[in-house]
Amino acid sequence: MAARTSTRESARERLLTAADELFYGEGVQTVGIDRVIEHAGVAKASLYNTFGSKEGLVCAYLELRFERRKDRITRTLTRFRTPREQLLGVFDALGEAFTEPGYNGCSFARATSEAAEDSAVRKIADGYRAWLRGLFGDLAAAAGYADPDTVARQFLLLYDGAGQSAKMDRDPSAATTARAAAAVLLDASPLAPAVPDPAQ
Repeated sequence: MAARTSTRESARERLLTAADELFYGEGVQTVGIDRVIEHAGVAKASLYNTFGSKEGLVCAYLELRFERRKDRITRTLTRFRTPREQLLGVFDALGEAFTEPGYNGCSFARATSEAAEDSAVRKIADGYRAWLRGLFGDLAAAAGYADPDTVARQFLLLYDGAGQSAKMDRDPSAATTARAAAAVLLDASPLAPAVPDPAQ
């Protein structure tokens, strides 16, 4: 029984690795399921037993990308001491992604460009977007900005724009440019009024 579980996990990992390479490199719609199966070196039944369908595999691929993105950002933010520094540090994590070989833009934007509004694929992408917006909002609130939601929306636009520029213009320095613009935004954003200390 243990050997069978191990084999199933191995097939899952091979399928996810193949999906990650092919879907990210060539596109979710372009790559057929047979190519993923061939690339992974597993039987077709392994895919359907593990993921149920191509959409199930695409969702698992995006969840994997989501976890990697969260891990990268979380790890990068540990280098900074204040919430303001961490807000800007998110662009450092983005810059690391831009310099990786084979950087091909935002996997979520690419996967959802042809997905139906009510698809499971879009729901995963929406979850990623909500997490990123929430991260920016939480950090902006912790840094004391009066309107953290506006700061979060502005940062999300800069984040997206940097990703598009890095891909379309083949410009990995887009993250540095976005970081500089984000710093200007923070300097111009009003801080919340200080709360009086009742002990004083």
